[in-house]
Amino acid sequence: MGRLFWKFFLCIFLAQLSATIAIGGAFWLRDQARQKATSSLDSGPPAAVALDAAAATLRHGGEAALRGLLADMRRPQLYVLDSAQRDLLGRAVPAELRKEAERQLGSGERGAWRGARHLVGPGGERYLAFVPRQSGRPEGLRGGPPDPLTPALDPGARRRIGQTVVIGAAVVASLLFAALLAWYFSRPIRALRSAFEAAAAGDLAPRFGRATKGGDELSDLGRDFDRMSGRLRALMDGQRRLLHDVSHELRSPLARMQAAVGLAHQQPDKFATTLERIERESNRMDKLVGELLTLSRLEALPDALRREPVDLTELADGIVADARFEAAQHEGREGQSSATRILIEAEGSVGVTGDPDLLWSALENVVRNAAKHGADGGIVTVALSAGGGLARIDVLDRGPGIPPADLAAVFQPFFRAGASRTGVDGHGLGLAIAQRVVQAHGGEIVARNRDGGGLQVTITLPQA
Repeated sequence: MGRLFWKFFLCIFLAQLSATIAIGGAFWLRDQARQKATSSLDSGPPAAVALDAAAATLRHGGEAALRGLLADMRRPQLYVLDSAQRDLLGRAVPAELRKEAERQLGSGERGAWRGARHLVGPGGERYLAFVPRQSGRPEGLRGGPPDPLTPALDPGARRRIGQTVVIGAAVVASLLFAALLAWYFSRPIRALRSAFEAAAAGDLAPRFGRATKGGDELSDLGRDFDRMSGRLRALMDGQRRLLHDVSHELRSPLARMQAAVGLAHQQPDKFATTLERIERESNRMDKLVGELLTLSRLEALPDALRREPVDLTELADGIVADARFEAAQHEGREGQSSATRILIEAEGSVGVTGDPDLLWSALENVVRNAAKHGADGGIVTVALSAGGGLARIDVLDRGPGIPPADLAAVFQPFFRAGASRTGVDGHGLGLAIAQRVVQAHGGEIVARNRDGGGLQVTITLPQA
């Protein structure tokens, strides 16, 4: 048991013990009041009548007649003690009553004769007779001869024994109850501590999903820990995959640069061609690092974006103009007779609020992806529209499309689907960056295959 268990245990036990002492004190005060009531004598008219009847019976019939009267009398209760201080019926008489009767008779108080009196028998025998008050009378003081099988205990002693037993039982019950509650509260916390220790050691497996089916706050805490560890496990797995993919993507241009450097040493006459190759590979690595930094910033600080009005129609015009220029340059270098045509369709100005640089990067990546992977001589259409409080951008091409099984993974970093992508420049980060940008602006991006071939990427953003 840890320190937390004993803290819970002591707090609960002290609370229970305080309640027990308070209840026991209340009972004790009540018993004191009862005891005070039972130690007083009855000085009312019924007591005086009972004492007169006892005196007359003793004077004319003797002790035997007086015993018969006492046995038949129920109310008021009358005690008659002989010279040996024993009741004529053998009943247990509280010492407080006897002392009170002797005190009143010895003090000569006015009215004392009503509750206590000295009786004289035919032969001159002296008796002490008194009538106690009826309220709070113990069971052992009621009329009738005593049970010979019951030991004659003083009522005060029986009362004290009963109080001790009750208080002892309450203390034991408090101990058991405190131990049970302390175990109940400390057990899930100890389990949570062991889970944290395991997580610190690298074990992020769920631990509370099956074990805690209850609905209390401690069970919710265990399930929240499982969700946290699951999220951390997913992030760590993603980081491992990202590190692996980055290492793989950087290895290829580095290998080509090393080969170009070796070729430059072996063939100095081809130094210009080799330098051009090194420059191209360094630009490729610089672009990869820039895309990785953008992706990392979007994942780490998705809310740290500039917020200003952006005209998507104007943004798309600039991106399409750049894409057309690059397509023409590519056609001239490769000697192709036809190039991909890029068209734009817009229903006037479409405005949103967001970061213009990031929105440019997202839409540019989607348009470039369509231009790269579209069929030669095909048409790429960028259509903008607005309605229902949303701005919509559709980028459509007539390329080979994406296998249906890969549509869900097309926005993952470093993903390039199918053999049709082999030999195409790129790292598979463009659509991943576009998705992060759109989600950071409260929008959605979806990819689907078109009827008749090709891919359609739809971006929706909240309209300004």
